[in-house]
Amino acid sequence: MAVKFGVPPEGERIRSLVEERLEQAMRENGAKVTVDWRGEQKHLHVISVPVDMLYYNPDTHRIRAQRTLEPEGNQLLEEEPWSEPAQEYLRRLLSCNPSNPHQIDPDYTALRDELDDVGQKEPGIISPDGILVDGNTRCAALKDLGIKDIRVGVLPSDTSRRDINSVELALQLRRDKRREYSYVNRLIAIEEELAGGRREEDVARDFNIKPRTLQQDRWVHQLIREAIERSTTDDGVGLRLVDFEDHQEKLRELHRDYTALAHTDPDAAEQLKESRLAMVVLNYAKTSVRLAEADFHSRYLEERLPATLRPAEQQSAAVSIPGLPDVAVPDATAAVKTTRALTDALLKAKAASQASDRLPAEDVAAAGEAMRTARKTFDVAVKLAGESLLLRKRRIAVPERLTDAADYVNQCAAEFAEAKQKRALDEDAFDDALLTLRSSLARLAKQAGRTFSSPGDGVAWLLDAVQER
Repeated sequence: MAVKFGVPPEGERIRSLVEERLEQAMRENGAKVTVDWRGEQKHLHVISVPVDMLYYNPDTHRIRAQRTLEPEGNQLLEEEPWSEPAQEYLRRLLSCNPSNPHQIDPDYTALRDELDDVGQKEPGIISPDGILVDGNTRCAALKDLGIKDIRVGVLPSDTSRRDINSVELALQLRRDKRREYSYVNRLIAIEEELAGGRREEDVARDFNIKPRTLQQDRWVHQLIREAIERSTTDDGVGLRLVDFEDHQEKLRELHRDYTALAHTDPDAAEQLKESRLAMVVLNYAKTSVRLAEADFHSRYLEERLPATLRPAEQQSAAVSIPGLPDVAVPDATAAVKTTRALTDALLKAKAASQASDRLPAEDVAAAGEAMRTARKTFDVAVKLAGESLLLRKRRIAVPERLTDAADYVNQCAAEFAEAKQKRALDEDAFDDALLTLRSSLARLAKQAGRTFSSPGDGVAWLLDAVQER
């Protein structure tokens, strides 16, 4: 049996008005809007209703992550979703920047300006009881502008809560000009679809992504959930979903590199994951996060960490397997535990530094100082890792250049034979090109002769080849 929303307080009055206007729209054969409805296309009549009469959808995927910003507001949405304070909380969330909820979203401002300039182009969608299924943000913008009415299509009278969520998601995933869900809200929507029993390949198709990308996003979503749990302090303060909104590419790259390394060295993969997660918490740019490889902590950080951030000495321990009392396997290595302990400390410090409304001022200040100290230490480590990477690239570049040159010479030999066969060889030009090659080899030999006191076979050949005969 379909699960229904509780009927909003004014639900019956709204349903009466909606039915009356629907009858008129049907008589006039007015405009319609098409939605995906229970596996098929359904054409809904469009009517005009007062914006003040409608209710924002407390289940809308657009602000699912942002709901938890204010625990009291989120609880109100769970217990009294149609109350005026809960609806006002939803209105504020609909207009705020997903990654910085204290600011107005520029996309919301652009939508409001467009509505002010050219009016409403696309109709929203509502349930018969006046719950906004599609157009929550548009309704909020119209209210801001003082516009009294909104055009909406109306879903059938037996609309359930699941129907509302399905229609909203299907409309959002259409390739049109709708304001897109934020990254974390998309992750939540994907998990909810899968939790409803849908297959991964079907959800991936609906979200216009490859199954491999969906699995990557699920891994990232789980990582975020675990990071939030790990960040929770004894005072109950923790990070929020919105704290990860701006890190999509960093987290996707982390999954890619972690997965590739985990096949050959699981412990190294864990160390890489922990170091990069710490750098995400410290808000490093993607290009800097890439520098954190498996040995980043032991090679660049460990000896530079101040006492306030240095993890306690970690030891590997044996873990028993449930149901096999005589069998024990080692848990994470000491190196992995040490790297993880530093990340845990930074996760908690980040959470505490943002909790000025819930923690004493001195605790918030101490957490902020810990973050600044960590950033300074990581800055040095990142610089050293970058210099090391540049040096490795230079070392690799020299032999790679010669390998490329050899490939060109081999190609030249093949084309030489073909040109000779077809009598198309320009002998003078070929001779000039060989002189240019000799000059280039002479310059390379000069550098090699200064570098190697005991040349190998290759260098000895080069020195001999360029000697004047």
